Amino acid sequence: MKRWLGLSASIDRFTVRTGKLVSWLAVIMVLIASYNAIVRYAGRFLGLNLSSNAYIEAQWYLFSLIFLLGAAYALQQDAHVRVDVLFGRLSPRARTWINVLGTVLLLVPFCIFLLWTSWPVVANSWRVREVSPDPGGLPRWPLKLVVPLAFALLALQGLSEAVKRAAFLSGTPADRAGLDDDDAATPAGMEGG
Repeated sequence: MKRWLGLSASIDRFTVRTGKLVSWLAVIMVLIASYNAIVRYAGRFLGLNLSSNAYIEAQWYLFSLIFLLGAAYALQQDAHVRVDVLFGRLSPRARTWINVLGTVLLLVPFCIFLLWTSWPVVANSWRVREVSPDPGGLPRWPLKLVVPLAFALLALQGLSEAVKRAAFLSGTPADRAGLDDDDAATPAGMEGG
């Protein structure tokens, strides 16, 4: 189990670094959106077209990158939306079992399915060097290449989470398993919500 926990810790470090890097895309996205808003109104006032479809598409490309590449980080930080009616009332061990089973039976197979089904679309987009149909738009194929990468990262982080929780279930203390608290299923302050 020690070797698996070491691998899990490596995956977590990579995910945290990736997540922090991806968070900077939000700053860039806000700057582009601000520029677009300012030049749209300034352009109307001046009678000039100062914006372009490339800037507008760059905004949603960046949003897509944040969403896709940030998913693994959200999972690692347990920052995803959790709607629970019963989950919060269960024991830490029961919640941990639910997380392990949910990851192994739902999350990882879903990621593998999306990798498998997205690849032909991504490969075709890359092969034809797909671009936006809008005038002045950006290439689409680089963004589509991120889809399988994002689901691979999410599956990898899901496996890391399953390893940590399996270690907890087998008797490893939560802190040595790489979990934040003794609960091992829910971060402190999130119980019963």
